[in-house]
Amino acid sequence: MLEVSEDVRAEIGDDEAESLLAGAHAPDAYDCTSCRQPGDSLREPTSTVLFVGEETAVLAFAHARCVPSQVVPVDEQQLRGAVESIGQAGAAPAAQVPAPLAPEPAPAVPTLPQPTLPQPAVPQQAVPQQAVQVAVPEPITASPTPPPGQPQPAVLGVTCGIVLCGDTQHAALVVEPTGPVGRPGGAVGQDEFLSLLTEHGFQLVTDVNRAPVRPRAGWSVLMAMGQLHAILQPSATGGSAAWWQAHQPLQVTPGWRAAAARKSEVIMYAVPAGTIGRQPREDLLRLAMDRAAAGGLLAAGMLPLAGT
Repeated sequence: MLEVSEDVRAEIGDDEAESLLAGAHAPDAYDCTSCRQPGDSLREPTSTVLFVGEETAVLAFAHARCVPSQVVPVDEQQLRGAVESIGQAGAAPAAQVPAPLAPEPAPAVPTLPQPTLPQPAVPQQAVPQQAVQVAVPEPITASPTPPPGQPQPAVLGVTCGIVLCGDTQHAALVVEPTGPVGRPGGAVGQDEFLSLLTEHGFQLVTDVNRAPVRPRAGWSVLMAMGQLHAILQPSATGGSAAWWQAHQPLQVTPGWRAAAARKSEVIMYAVPAGTIGRQPREDLLRLAMDRAAAGGLLAAGMLPLAGT
């Protein structure tokens, strides 16, 4: 009951695809690469998901109800790390296959050392967070203003949480810079972060209970192997490019991953620097978001989920 999409077939070749469909290389039992729950390719529809790096490709399997068969571009180093982890665990949920071609690498993204985040002892679940250096929709400078002619990328903090819109739970990301984000040549300290996003179709939120609309086509959230890898934006040359990219795949909670997979979309919220801060619990995060919305400082867009 295996499903092999045309994109996957094009990458692995007709012979390998037919072998998979015939059951030669497909495992009867597997751990779904999306929901991480056991699957049985003999009893339930199963998708083939091909993770492709610059030199390495890994074929994984997922419940067809979770994700369709597809090709997911992944950073080469992250993909090699996943292969090593599989080998160390002594499991074989995925088979390594040769990649017939090397896709163009994602635009280079400067990275920062992995921040050490506090882990408060609270009764409720902590919210995953990560701060990395990224490129934004157009060249910007981060405060303090760098020397002339040397613009720097902004440093963004990304927080994952479940947000209730009406009666529906949505997987959400809250993006907040560590300082004002301005346009090249703009006034020192002037923050244009929300303006830059609204120009790309994100909308100011007045009520968090109402789910936002989608921004321009090309924006999406990239998940791979159950981890958050990037937020993608439209590329000037067509397709998508990384707007925010994790320098280390961000672990998300099973509940967040299930909510994202259930609707195949994620809400991205954005606020100016100093609006929300790092909240250790989802109830505190929601209170801060409500305050930001009331003050006209919260923008949002509904992004489709790419990958698994």
